[in-house]
Amino acid sequence: MSILIRQSQIILPDRQTLLGDVYIRDGKIAEISPAIDPATVSGDDQPLEIIEANDLTLMAGVIDPQVHFREPGLEHKEDLRSASHACAKGGVTSFLEMPNTRPLTITQTALDDKLSRAASKSVVNYGFFIGATGEVLPDLLSANPTCGIKIFMGSMHGDLLIDQEDLLDRIFSQGDRLIAVHAEDQARIAQRRIEFADSQDPAKHSLIQDNQAALNATKLAVKLSNKYHRRLHILHMSTGEEAEFLRQEKPEWVTAEVTPQHLLMNISAYEKIGSLAQMNPPLRSPRDQEILWQALLDGVIDFIATDHAPHTLAEKGLANDTQVVISEKSSKETVLLEPANVPSGMPGVETSLPLMLTEAMKGRCTVHQVSQWMSANVAKGYKIANKGEIRVGWDADLVLVDLHNYQPVRNEDLLTKCGWSSFAGWELTGWAVTTIVGGQVVYANGKVNPDRRGQALQFG
Repeated sequence: MSILIRQSQIILPDRQTLLGDVYIRDGKIAEISPAIDPATVSGDDQPLEIIEANDLTLMAGVIDPQVHFREPGLEHKEDLRSASHACAKGGVTSFLEMPNTRPLTITQTALDDKLSRAASKSVVNYGFFIGATGEVLPDLLSANPTCGIKIFMGSMHGDLLIDQEDLLDRIFSQGDRLIAVHAEDQARIAQRRIEFADSQDPAKHSLIQDNQAALNATKLAVKLSNKYHRRLHILHMSTGEEAEFLRQEKPEWVTAEVTPQHLLMNISAYEKIGSLAQMNPPLRSPRDQEILWQALLDGVIDFIATDHAPHTLAEKGLANDTQVVISEKSSKETVLLEPANVPSGMPGVETSLPLMLTEAMKGRCTVHQVSQWMSANVAKGYKIANKGEIRVGWDADLVLVDLHNYQPVRNEDLLTKCGWSSFAGWELTGWAVTTIVGGQVVYANGKVNPDRRGQALQFG
């Protein structure tokens, strides 16, 4: 099957836009032109599908570099099939998934199992991190293919928690593959958890895991990265202090990301949606939001990730029959059962692109910048060849979005297994109309084609 996309607004590299056509053949972008005559390509030996874009915007597919898809071991929250369907609906054509599943992804055997599972059920492309433990297992340096090593410096327990500098130093000193860190100071968190033990307020989460805890860990990670000139990526950066530190102290081999929720939500969300606002690292102040936005615009922060981390509503302490639909300005109360003991995390792959494109339409950034942050920079940072931009010869991982149609986030429309969004009720634009992975349409007309399969990503 070959595809001809006609008359879309094509988001090209170098901030260029072209109203034109894109021809796809054998999974690759074969031609980009103001106009391509179907007669000149229909003579090929493959059937030709014509997609009339009618001035929709064509972007490189989103590469989400941090997700938790819960398989194996926690499939009641999410699995690779449901999550990949949610990705397709959200315009996400590739994902990088974290190692805190059951069993942990800390060996080649566990990595191979995830790759096999994804090959059998994921409709989008996939890659997986390998997790670091205090034992520094041999597979940490040899397992392939993997996008990098994940280190939980805080907000974790068990084998994946690495909160001692000597152990961190040992990992940074060995090998050269990318290290991605969840940067929070576990010792500070433990102490502050004792201080706030009597509070039942979900907002205490941001006080326990405060800005200083994040800054302490980020400084340590950068220190070790500088010591060994080790490629470092700072996951879901959340504080203004971290952004200002990196503005002054960020070497060329260090990158950082931010989530849409840390850009668009702050601690006031606890009053509106309670535990559905709880994530790690926590939401911060409006001041932090502004500094993070400026750091993103200035290139201090390199790309955007969702940290898609679903839990059931029951796990979040919400009654199963509670309908949570909160607008940006709403103060509707939610029904909390055990707000002090709920797990952290929220889904995000279906809403990340519309959230950011809505900000672009407000003038906060440009559509080209969104594409750079969510596609091109991620591919560059993880050395994923031929993805992240619309270029002749590159992989046909693409999404057609509608920048003129505003629709609310509705829980009942979501494909994520958990069935809720912290952004429920928000009016957004830039929803995916058609998602193409490897030259195959995986989402169109509001439906996922469950028979399509993505490919395992390769990392340079």
